[in-house]
Amino acid sequence: QVQLVESGGGLVQAGGSLRLSCAASGRTFSVSMGWFRQAPGKEREFVAGISWRGSITAYADSVKGRFTITRDNAKNTVYLQMNSLKFEDTAVYYCAARSGSVYSSAAQYADWGQGTQVTVSS
Repeated sequence: QVQLVESGGGLVQAGGSLRLSCAASGRTFSVSMGWFRQAPGKEREFVAGISWRGSITAYADSVKGRFTITRDNAKNTVYLQMNSLKFEDTAVYYCAARSGSVYSSAAQYADWGQGTQVTVSS
């Protein structure tokens, strides 16, 4: 089991940037990490994912070119750099962990953080 704690959310104007962090503890070896988000009234959706060694990354089409996922295994931390934020990026952002490959389906992730709110004002 992996314990996850997100941080870095907040209120930002459209066009601005935020960096989310996800600190992991527990069985962190060889896990892929994902960022998901959920806006009010909508289903949780995949944002980005990264493999254990960081050699494989994946992004939702809606964030490609604007968001970057990275990880520092020495610090057991995954980051999501979000640039050129849009109003529609407003959501609660969750990080998640799974053993094995990166998947875009939330159902494939066993461990979840509590989420951090990102609000983009237009």
